[in-house]
Amino acid sequence: MPTSLEHALDQNEAIQETVEQSAAELCVVNAVLQQEVPEHVKTGDVAQALQRTEELEERIQVSADNLEQVNHALKKEIQVRVDLECQLAATQAALEQVTQSLQNAG
Repeated sequence: MPTSLEHALDQNEAIQETVEQSAAELCVVNAVLQQEVPEHVKTGDVAQALQRTEELEERIQVSADNLEQVNHALKKEIQVRVDLECQLAATQAALEQVTQSLQNAG
């Protein structure tokens, strides 16, 4: 059964994929608009809309990059916890063995 951190990582990875897909789609839309809209029309509101799509594309990509960093940190934390759980289990087993040895000796 996945831990809460693993569940959070799974959710983040799904969100990251959606954000990356959205950035790619926005990039395509923006490229088409840049090519298809005649220069004489790229004024006023149209120019602002084109600029805004570029800014949104950049922000979405930054968000995707940030999610990737968060996911990397979550993966590291999960591994640290797995390692600690293994160490704890080994320590508990050793303690149990010592306890049994003392009981048998006494």
